[in-house]
Amino acid sequence: MSETLELTKALLKKASLTPDDAGCMDLMAEYLQQRGFVIEWMNVGDTKNMWARRGTSSPIFAFAGHTDVVPTGPLEEWDTPPFEPTIKNGLIYARGAADMKGSLAAMMTACDGFIAEHTNHDGSIAFLITSDEEGPATNGTVKVMEALNARGEKIDYCIVGEPSSHKNFGDMVRVGRRGSINGYLTLIGKQGHVAYPELVENPIHALAPILSGLTAEIWDEGNEYFPPTSFQISNINSGTGATNVVPGSLELIFNLRFSSELTPETIKSRITHIIDQQSDNYELVWNLSGLPFITERGELTSAVKKAIMDVTGLQTELSTGGGTSDGRFIAPYGAQVIELGPINDTIHKINECVSVDDLDTLSATYQKVLENILL
Repeated sequence: MSETLELTKALLKKASLTPDDAGCMDLMAEYLQQRGFVIEWMNVGDTKNMWARRGTSSPIFAFAGHTDVVPTGPLEEWDTPPFEPTIKNGLIYARGAADMKGSLAAMMTACDGFIAEHTNHDGSIAFLITSDEEGPATNGTVKVMEALNARGEKIDYCIVGEPSSHKNFGDMVRVGRRGSINGYLTLIGKQGHVAYPELVENPIHALAPILSGLTAEIWDEGNEYFPPTSFQISNINSGTGATNVVPGSLELIFNLRFSSELTPETIKSRITHIIDQQSDNYELVWNLSGLPFITERGELTSAVKKAIMDVTGLQTELSTGGGTSDGRFIAPYGAQVIELGPINDTIHKINECVSVDDLDTLSATYQKVLENILL
């Protein structure tokens, strides 16, 4: 059993449901301290955050990730207990195997191998680890970045260990992410009996032209880095349950995954305009999950592409697809950010798993990236 697999199993045994770290970072801190890292805890509320750094000079190459995992779902649907890592047919099954405890283990062993061969390397290696990525993401990476910025400590290069691969390890890496904004619309009507339409204001009827306008809108055409902005309805809630009552209100939740062609202010203005054309009695609340970011071709993209080619023989694809990640909190401070991790096919699913062989391949790739950047 490789050291990367041993560390992965040790992390997977810890039921670190958001935002409970469950001792994962203590395990990581002990391992890293033995290899010359200085550990700093930056906990906020119920969120545990670790900043570990080896070296005092620039550039700073940081590994970023999270120890928290999403809920398991129905335990009876798992083939094996989700916090008892089990190896079958070359795969290790457990909640967090792919997202992203396997990556955390690979990061540690990559550093171990790199430091053993290059004790006096240039620059610094760092770890930014949080237990608040799968949850609200308000007390984790965003708070650590604010603290680092306040004291002038700047990350130059960052690999986030999110599962980026598609069909085979290394076939895809993320060099950016779309922005994400949620809208919570409440249309206010007047409840009453369906037999007296002159005495009611039906918010469900009012929604129809609004929904038509929102879904027909062409938000942008995208650009060389991002696909066109997409609009999706995720929830509609109205009605009293009775067949003879017009409801007094309707709640609609929607999301836009937007490209760098748009700003949150532009989105808000255009959506408000569409709603105003149909209703003057509504409430609209916004929640911005993250702005779009892009790491253009440069030192880090070259280092990652070369590492993947050297280790796997694959020509990787640079992508901005998928959801959001904590990279959105790191990139605005000027860091080059790439997401590189295992295959993402089973993340958040029942029977989440990762290839045992891919764990060692991931470690070797991370080590090659370190060599390409710091030597």
